[in-house]
Amino acid sequence: MVKQEKVQIGNIPAVLYGSNQDKVYLFVHGKHSNKEEAVDFAGIAENSGYQVLSFDLPEHGERKGQEYKCTVQNGINDLVIVYTFIINKYKSISLYACSLGAYFSLAAFKNIEFRNSLFISPILDMERLIQNMMIWSNTTEDELKKRGEIETSFGETLSWDYYQFVKNHPIEKWNNKTFILYGGNDNLTERDVLNSFAEKYKCNVDIFDGGEHYFHTPEQLGYLGNWVRKVI
Repeated sequence: MVKQEKVQIGNIPAVLYGSNQDKVYLFVHGKHSNKEEAVDFAGIAENSGYQVLSFDLPEHGERKGQEYKCTVQNGINDLVIVYTFIINKYKSISLYACSLGAYFSLAAFKNIEFRNSLFISPILDMERLIQNMMIWSNTTEDELKKRGEIETSFGETLSWDYYQFVKNHPIEKWNNKTFILYGGNDNLTERDVLNSFAEKYKCNVDIFDGGEHYFHTPEQLGYLGNWVRKVI
């Protein structure tokens, strides 16, 4: 069992996994997840000489029910706070980010150089995803602008302010060696979005045909574990 130590970084609850090392992975979870999801990755990382620091995004884990919302701005703010906390504690910092956590990382760390970056089912074009969600919910831009927020039938809340921030702050810079694991049946990041990003930033992409956006079945998790061992 990998060692776990609870850490409080300002108002952000976190967990540090593994025994003392001079290398660390910053773990950024996805939506509907929490910092504890890092435990399996931490077990693999420890065998390769890494500690893992994982934390709860706004409105996730121990932060559910707080007024501090999981917006892009707040996500960026928190990622910068956590990165600042670890920057002088390790010789080497790498990044492991899932889904929404990958998008927040792209937005927050465009000027940061990591030793290694691993993305699992990353959201690479949030503007495109929100536009798709508007189509799925039969919502127009004018209607969203007028109402400000719209609850969808599939559990997401569309926000005009969130959408405008995303449109005005596109991902245009990423200078890190990046490995991406993508499920062939991913319904949130389309294949052409993946291909465009990977080509632009020279990413190494592994496509698991039996995978979905959320890797959760024994077969999918087994593939994920084997992939991590190869690229870590």
